Amino acid sequence: MAAETNTPSVGAAEAVDGHAPAAAATTTTEQAHESGGLPQFKTEYWGGQIVWLLLLFVILYALMAKVFVPRLRMIQDTRAQTIADAVEQARRVQAEADAQAAAAKSEIEEARSSARRLAADAKAKAQAELAASQAAEDARLQGELEKAEARIRAMRDQAMANVGQIAAETAEAMVAKLTGAKPSKAELAAALKVRTPEGVA
Repeated sequence: MAAETNTPSVGAAEAVDGHAPAAAATTTTEQAHESGGLPQFKTEYWGGQIVWLLLLFVILYALMAKVFVPRLRMIQDTRAQTIADAVEQARRVQAEADAQAAAAKSEIEEARSSARRLAADAKAKAQAELAASQAAEDARLQGELEKAEARIRAMRDQAMANVGQIAAETAEAMVAKLTGAKPSKAELAAALKVRTPEGVA
């Protein structure tokens, strides 16, 4: 019964003082406003923030120095080495190509020289063979000509001998017919002035 009596009295007190809940709410809001704002701008938090900032900076620096920068440097070194190797290989290939071109040019010049030498040798050999065959043919023709001239001289001598004999016989017959006396051979030879075959040109 006493509790029931106290409860209505409290409600009555609240009913009498109607501004009490509003005053409590106003006090709570003012406290929230006084404790609000960014903690970064409050000086009591700066020490912890500086410690965390330094810690994060050290961690990031260690990561950059030990992980990222070596990897980047390794990538750059690998790329530079790859480029250098490619350039060196290109130079080596170019040098080999130049050497092969020079060797091919030398071989071509040597082949041309050999071809010219072979052509000159073949020409000289052909000219020598032609000269030899020409000399042999000239010798053969000279022999044939000499044989022909000998036959012609023999035939001419024989003809001249026959002509002399015929002339002597004709003269003897004419003298015998005209004079009635047969002349001697000495007289016919003196009259006709017959030459021997060796004296005929």
